[in-house]
Amino acid sequence: MVFSSVVFLVYFLPFFFLLYHFADRKYKNYILLAGSILFYAWGGPQFIYLILLSCALNFWLVYKMDALPKGRLRLTFFWLSITLNVGLLLYFKYANFFIDNINLLLSTWGGNSISWTKIVLPIGISFFTFQSLTYTVDVYQKKHAPLKKLSNYILYIICFPQLIAGPIVRFNEIADQITERTENNVLRINGFIRFCIGLSKKVIIANTMGEFADPIMNSNVDLLNSSQAWLGILAYTFQIYFDFSGYSDMAIGLGLMMGFQFPENFNNPYISTSITEFWRRWHITLGRWMRDYLYIPLGGNRASTSRMYFNLIFVFTVSGFWHGASWSFILWGLYHGFFLILDRLFLIKLLNKSGKLISTLFTFLVVIIGWVFFRIEDIGQAFQFIQCMFSFNFGFTGELNLYTKLIFGLALFFSFFTSIKPFLNFEQLVFKRDAQKTTQLTVGVILSLVFFIFCLSLITTSSFNPFIYFRF
Repeated sequence: MVFSSVVFLVYFLPFFFLLYHFADRKYKNYILLAGSILFYAWGGPQFIYLILLSCALNFWLVYKMDALPKGRLRLTFFWLSITLNVGLLLYFKYANFFIDNINLLLSTWGGNSISWTKIVLPIGISFFTFQSLTYTVDVYQKKHAPLKKLSNYILYIICFPQLIAGPIVRFNEIADQITERTENNVLRINGFIRFCIGLSKKVIIANTMGEFADPIMNSNVDLLNSSQAWLGILAYTFQIYFDFSGYSDMAIGLGLMMGFQFPENFNNPYISTSITEFWRRWHITLGRWMRDYLYIPLGGNRASTSRMYFNLIFVFTVSGFWHGASWSFILWGLYHGFFLILDRLFLIKLLNKSGKLISTLFTFLVVIIGWVFFRIEDIGQAFQFIQCMFSFNFGFTGELNLYTKLIFGLALFFSFFTSIKPFLNFEQLVFKRDAQKTTQLTVGVILSLVFFIFCLSLITTSSFNPFIYFRF
């Protein structure tokens, strides 16, 4: 079940909030937990028992760990918890990848391949694994006491607004909100407005861009000219941003309607003037997680220059591999790590001297080329596609109808409009979580209802409604 579906919007969401908001405070978490289990079981019924069992085991391991004094036994429980969570991720997400590559090597050397039954990937495993690891590490480092009730821990892991695709919520940031949070009509209204903004980004812009991009990105590269290649990857560039940021907006909005304050996950990444800045604006919660739980423990910027560069490459290789079990994702991570090193060597200084417009366009170009590796799993085809983009074999293409051209324009505008300060101020006003002015709220609700109905009509009349990060 995804947020931009008729089942969720028309049936699940109204029924859930009807129960949730009229329930006594002491029962709200149980209703949210039941709703989250149903939400997950709808899309992955064969995995819900595995998730619940792993949650119970990890809860017990961390509980025992926290009760122990500093020492070897406490550290043992810590590593048992880490091994449990990382082991599940490695098995379900990467076992197929490793076996396929081993079989490739064996066939190259004339050996017999390993018989293997393909493993189905549990929905959202990358996200709830990171949250499980955060719980273990935060409790181990005494950043927050462990939760006292197993039901509250399971709720932290599988809370449905951010279960499938984040934002990645750290335990120490959300722990107190699980047991005690503020709910009021202002937050509910602002949450509904934020949800509808995200729904509009996903359904109106991302789906339109994806429907245009897919035939081009999936076609034989030899049959494309440069115009088609550029239009295809530009459409995908806008699709993945509005798809993922839209989902994050919906998650944040749903959280607000229940009193949760989930962290922001995007901050207009395409206006970045360097790849370093891009990663401060794109998938913010993943970047912060990688920085605090991997990069800094490895030594971060405090290490020698060569070690710092190694840390960057390693972290972004892991980041790429986290996105998917494919060499193309690893290459995508290495690609960004390479430009982060160039930033530290000389590139940021050079871009700063070039002016904001040139540095923004250059960074956007680097990001676009990176998305080719993200979108096309076959690395050879990805390089062929990039070659087609820069072959300068431009030609007339008549694939864009009027509506697609309009959405292209909206995608371009909303990707870069905050570069102008009045538009930035407007966005900050619209996205303000505790806005209380009656006029602002009234206008926001009316417009949100209009866009909600329009999005619902688009969903019901179109069979194209993918969610890119659903498989991560």
